[in-house]
Amino acid sequence: MKMTKKTIALGVAIIVAAWAIWSVLKPAPAEAAEVGFTLGAERKIEAETNAMYLDTNFGEIVIKLDALNAPVTVENFLNYVKSNHYDNTMFHRVIKDFMIQGGGFSSEGDEKETVEPIKNEGKNGLTNKRGSIAMARTNDPNSATSQFFINTVDNSRTLDAGGANGPDGYAVFGEVISGMETVDKIATVRVGPKTLKSKAPNGQLYPSPNGDVPVENVLIKTLKIKSED
Repeated sequence: MKMTKKTIALGVAIIVAAWAIWSVLKPAPAEAAEVGFTLGAERKIEAETNAMYLDTNFGEIVIKLDALNAPVTVENFLNYVKSNHYDNTMFHRVIKDFMIQGGGFSSEGDEKETVEPIKNEGKNGLTNKRGSIAMARTNDPNSATSQFFINTVDNSRTLDAGGANGPDGYAVFGEVISGMETVDKIATVRVGPKTLKSKAPNGQLYPSPNGDVPVENVLIKTLKIKSED
């Protein structure tokens, strides 16, 4: 086929037009860097959202953390885990048809040392449904340190942000993915008043009467990242 000047000109025009379209649609260097950063952040989040292995004297519980929706809370929790803070502690508060709470007292009933409290993430969209794990706190929304609780029923109407307990909510940061039968066993133990030892601002322990304490100790033997097995 004989190439005419008109045909050649048309081909050149098509090539130029294609190049122009490509140059507009390709990611700019800054955009490409941003995409790479986003992917890296997602991989980091995925790596830090490991399943947690909680071994108790009543059985095993496996918890999946949600670092995407509760990054501050998960980072705080993982720091306590990595320092072995939760090993040989107890579930010191058990309320039937509500929740089981632990992470703050040693197996001997002494309140443990904690770091600074964290910002409340109670408005992160996660709900206090049955099987979810959330941070315990005082009436101050930003007072959570190491103590957590596992909801044994759906408490979303009372504990979620805007619910019966106020606008801030209790920050959910994960859920039980295995071992709810263990949670349910703990939830039915006999409880009563018991004197534990709380920690004063000066670090001294003092007797502190508590209610809803299991008569038989419910121990957290170890709490660790499951991938470490």
